[in-house]
Amino acid sequence: MLPDEWHLTQDVDDFLARAGDFLRSRAALHNTPLTDLEKLRTSDGAAGRHGTAVFGRLESEDGVRAVFYLTPPGRLGLTPLSAEQTGTLAARLASLGHAPAHVIADHATAGAFAKAWQRHTGVPSVPFWRTHLYRLGTLTPPRPRPGGRGRLTTGEDRGQVVRWCREFCVDVGERHSLGLIDAGSFEDSRFGDRHFTFWETPGGTPVSMAASTPVVGGMVRVDPVYTPARHRGRGYAGAVTFEASRAAQAAGATDVVLFTDPDNPTSNALYRRLGYVHVDDFAGYRFSYGAPEGAG
Repeated sequence: MLPDEWHLTQDVDDFLARAGDFLRSRAALHNTPLTDLEKLRTSDGAAGRHGTAVFGRLESEDGVRAVFYLTPPGRLGLTPLSAEQTGTLAARLASLGHAPAHVIADHATAGAFAKAWQRHTGVPSVPFWRTHLYRLGTLTPPRPRPGGRGRLTTGEDRGQVVRWCREFCVDVGERHSLGLIDAGSFEDSRFGDRHFTFWETPGGTPVSMAASTPVVGGMVRVDPVYTPARHRGRGYAGAVTFEASRAAQAAGATDVVLFTDPDNPTSNALYRRLGYVHVDDFAGYRFSYGAPEGAG
């Protein structure tokens, strides 16, 4: 075997059988690949719908060192790579005729791949997402704790859940999921497999919501946390995040993570008070096909 060699497949089950241990070895850092790949694996009609997805693992004599996955909508996900490795991968994907719409990875890897893609294809990129990744250490109850209680949602809450997920997408500019929700395809959005927790006032009115992914590789991601504007500033977001985090641990998660907006010091301070610890920074770059070379 070569010192570093990319192995590509379109079989998600075979890919996970070979790369699953690597992904689970750093479940917090690999939280997005774990959840994305599990959704591909378990979704209805996966074999037909994802036949054009491509999965790759970078191997050496010591085993798997990194992975990528490229889904039909054009989402390219990467685990950490060196600048040299991103260049090799960009050249390989370009030679095979692939055209990712965007790349998501840790900040250094995403930026290096965006530069390598432009170098090999002439396609510029624009940043569209940046975030802090936090991992839960010792879960600490919020102080002060607002009145009310947390509860898991039921089927009767579906309308409220869908409305709040839509409002969240509008707030953060998440166009893809917004389009699916508006088309009546909530289950196909990234929220479709989530568990939702409400925080209710003592009178039983829901005022805040937190979602969490299923347990995958011992990891749960709390995402999204949403409080309507009229209810903000009263401690509800901290209370519902605490409840969702506690439920994740009770479900067996050993790694509970969440992403935060770097430009929102209030939410970052809130999550630190709950016991979350900064792990890394992540970024996304969207590729501008058809733009003049050198743009962006």
